[in-house]
Amino acid sequence: MSQLFEVHPQNPQLRLLKQAAQILHDGGIAAVPTDSSYALVCRLDDKTAAENLRRIRQVDDKHHLTLLCKDLSELARFARVDNRQYRLLKLGTPGPYTFILEATKEVPRRLSHPSRRTIGLRVPDHQVTQELLALFGEPLLATTLIAPGDSEPMNDANDIRDRFQKALQAVVDAGACPMEPTTVIDFSADEPVLVRQGRGSLARLGL
Repeated sequence: MSQLFEVHPQNPQLRLLKQAAQILHDGGIAAVPTDSSYALVCRLDDKTAAENLRRIRQVDDKHHLTLLCKDLSELARFARVDNRQYRLLKLGTPGPYTFILEATKEVPRRLSHPSRRTIGLRVPDHQVTQELLALFGEPLLATTLIAPGDSEPMNDANDIRDRFQKALQAVVDAGACPMEPTTVIDFSADEPVLVRQGRGSLARLGL
């Protein structure tokens, strides 16, 4: 059964987040709040955990998984961007945007798109997940928590725990999130391409 960590949305209890971070370090999968909806996360370099993440969502290797980062300091390690792309990334981070970028060799091939060699990157604007990422010390592999057969993301921690209690090792409950997914923009081509319009406004990026 998954462990439920009930934390304050603005001032989360660090001892609870440390326990959740340890579960992730040990190969577990957790549901965490973001500024768009709840997301499923696991360790970036854990092959089994990544496979379990895809199994829970019932998505194949063509579905972009996302690097959930605390800020853009890790960007150069995982993605190649030019100066113009970086300026746009700065405008949209932290925020409800997922950027599709050309992956570097640091990204395991099994995590990037099988034919395009791209990876999603996101910096969430949510205090709880920001502090969890700081405690964890590296980006997490993530995907929006949309249950198989559903079209809308989940935003209630108790519903998530009830539905996935055997599949998840932890649920971090910081109250309800918005039920709107991120705006996805593909930066891997010469010009930005809108893949999905979600919570993030294109006007914020000047697009």
